[in-house]
Amino acid sequence: MSGSLDFDKAALGRYLDAAFGAGRLEVERISGGQSNPTYFVNHGTARMVLRKKPVGPILPGAHAIEREYRVLGALHPAGVPVARPILIEEDDGVLGTPFYLMERVEGRVFEDCALPDLPVAERRGIWMGLADALARMHAVRPAEVGLEDYGKPGNYFGRQLARWTRQWHESDSEPIPQIDRLVEWLPENMPEDDGMVRLAHGDFRMGNMLFHPTEPRVVAILDWELSTLGHPLADVGFCAMPWHSAPDEYGGLLGLDLAAEGIPTQAEFVARYRAGAPDVAPLLPFHEVFALFRFAVIFVGIADRARAGSAAGEDADRLAPLARRFAVRALEIVEGGGHHV
Repeated sequence: MSGSLDFDKAALGRYLDAAFGAGRLEVERISGGQSNPTYFVNHGTARMVLRKKPVGPILPGAHAIEREYRVLGALHPAGVPVARPILIEEDDGVLGTPFYLMERVEGRVFEDCALPDLPVAERRGIWMGLADALARMHAVRPAEVGLEDYGKPGNYFGRQLARWTRQWHESDSEPIPQIDRLVEWLPENMPEDDGMVRLAHGDFRMGNMLFHPTEPRVVAILDWELSTLGHPLADVGFCAMPWHSAPDEYGGLLGLDLAAEGIPTQAEFVARYRAGAPDVAPLLPFHEVFALFRFAVIFVGIADRARAGSAAGEDADRLAPLARRFAVRALEIVEGGGHHV
């Protein structure tokens, strides 16, 4: 869990002493992965989390911790389960890159959608807590919390479809005819834009939730790096992916005996969400297919970077074949073989 620091600990100590008064400093790195470096920071009696941009050249707009900090500041007072932001430092002269601090929230993270480490009787509650947190986030109208300019409003799926189709066409991947079929099907089946604009998290899944230590409720939604203004059904479709992918396909639920495992059906999960977000339109096969298509193209990108020798994750080679698998799962929905609500 721990790792080496990519900044001067003493410099952070001086900064925090100046901001909060003198205190003993402890720092522990908690993230690897492909995102922003993240650390537990204890300073005096304060228990915090520090997120910073990675060291070295980064793409324009990537690792936008300023956006993360802004969205936490908007959502925390609105009652959405997020960590309370404390401060942001955009001067890279302090630690070498900009960073921010937020309150440390205690809780549990479940990486596996099947929740094998929990008693069967507790699993349904965790999934329903995930649905409740998603509905709570989508209940917030961006303009009411100062996020009306957090992204482009309207035509979200049209713009996203164009973006991911372009990324697929620009890839030097081996041919994947299943993705080509989705590129044809999705524009023809895209519902008319209903004008609903909400905060779209972009990576709303079990592994990005911090659950209460003992209760089945989310206490902090994590990793806002991909968030923007969008359509709420993009997040709902993303949440539905585990019911359409197998356990060896990035940890899905397909093929499990859901009742025996204590896992709700997709219909039950979506119904719980809609109870908390009744103004959101019904989930359609389009939204499920789009989520799987987007993930397939993401896996294509991972495979491309692995071939080029620049993939950040150690498991890039393992993930590369999933592009075709997720496209196949999307076509099962198109052809009526996949469950939808």
